[in-house]
Amino acid sequence: MISRLLVVSLLLLPFQSIQAGMVSTDQVSAAASAQAQRAMVMSVISRAEVASQLQSMGIDTQSAQARVDAMTDSEVASLANQLDSLPAGGKSSSGWWIAAAVIIIILVWYNWK
Repeated sequence: MISRLLVVSLLLLPFQSIQAGMVSTDQVSAAASAQAQRAMVMSVISRAEVASQLQSMGIDTQSAQARVDAMTDSEVASLANQLDSLPAGGKSSSGWWIAAAVIIIILVWYNWK
């Protein structure tokens, strides 16, 4: 009786075949990069000054976030790169030049001392 029940249950239950494969480092880093860029764009949208500018243009913050959610990874990457290139919105390369100049001045002063 138990064996018949097991046979019937095996025939009626759906089984899915699972295939395991290697995941390349490029695929993992691309996914992590896309998530980081999407989070960066969302953090820019949630800033108070950006939200006020969006509202002055007639765009609600929630609708802007929904639009970013609807974007593809390549569109988000393009937008994140544009935001990074802006002086007020992202990374400033002048900070590295100032830090390098200070380090060089300290090294020269230390060697001449």
